[in-house]
Amino acid sequence: MLIHKTFVRVHYADTDQMQYAYNGKFFEYFEVGRTEMMREHGLPYKTIEAEGFQMPVRETYIKFINPAFYDELLEIETRVESLPQARVHIDHTVTSKNRKVVIAEGHVELAFINKETKKISRAPRFFIDAIKAEFYKS
Repeated sequence: MLIHKTFVRVHYADTDQMQYAYNGKFFEYFEVGRTEMMREHGLPYKTIEAEGFQMPVRETYIKFINPAFYDELLEIETRVESLPQARVHIDHTVTSKNRKVVIAEGHVELAFINKETKKISRAPRFFIDAIKAEFYKS
């Protein structure tokens, strides 16, 4: 399993009239976690696109458990629990660092497509190898 943790702070502009972090921001928080995890493992989007692939979002899901508030530091745990094929399933858990409570859980599923033809493709070998290397670390 590949696990990565990163942090974001809830900005004032991220809150709604109830003073909670606006629900739509969580997709951005998931993207921060996913992007940083991929970058850490040599898979920044820039590299993926240079290799001729793109990764559109296919499916998203979020379960909100507790609200997050302005200026709160959130830990985003991002996990890949199985090797990708034509798509990659990425799980996320967002936790309040200060209050030690789970704020939200969810996932994002991304497809692999050929950058030129926009047709669905199998996960590229370099992507699988980078993920597999983490899976089999001792």
